[in-house]
Amino acid sequence: MPVCSSPSAVLFDLDGTLVDTAPDLAVATNALRQHHGLAPLPFATIRTQVSNGGNALVSLALGDDLSVTHQAEARQFLLDAYEASVAVHSRVFSPLDQWLDAWHQQERPWGIVTNKPRRYTTPLLEALALTPGALLCADDLTAKKPDPLPLIEAARQLGINPQHCWYIGDHLRDMQAARAAGMTAVAVGYGYIAEGDDYRQWPAHCWYQQCAELVDALPGIA
Repeated sequence: MPVCSSPSAVLFDLDGTLVDTAPDLAVATNALRQHHGLAPLPFATIRTQVSNGGNALVSLALGDDLSVTHQAEARQFLLDAYEASVAVHSRVFSPLDQWLDAWHQQERPWGIVTNKPRRYTTPLLEALALTPGALLCADDLTAKKPDPLPLIEAARQLGINPQHCWYIGDHLRDMQAARAAGMTAVAVGYGYIAEGDDYRQWPAHCWYQQCAELVDALPGIA
């Protein structure tokens, strides 16, 4: 396993990397299925698609042959269902929760860069009492991941050179964005990875299968 140099700041992807949001998104996805008279899908099936966003979950729930209008209506139904229960079952992955709490208490810089819209991100973070020093959401800038712009802006807000940041994620686009931003790209295998997708083939600097392995690699807390 390659050893990545210790970062001055740590940036996280949100869904599937920092927070396990799949349980609440699965409930919303199956609510959409129920609305159309369909049986619920297994949680494991939904989990693999969570990082791909609302359109992917709609396609998983109802198929790929929807009209543009029906796709948009179904996506809005799913997002409304999710917004109503955005943090019922979602939790920070363990033991990352303990590490982050200690890192935050020592006022060490950290942030979140996500392709999730701020409308759903803010109530989730508030419910989990997470207060990152930098938060960049899908609708904050003119570009989103895999473009490096949000990562570069997060580093700027933290006052840290991107070269001294880790960006941790569970999707290929996370690694592409981190590389392009000049950050250390850290891939995790415990997130929402589609069947057949090998996260060790992504252009990362380091790869960690389990959350505990990631925590062991992160800077120690004095």
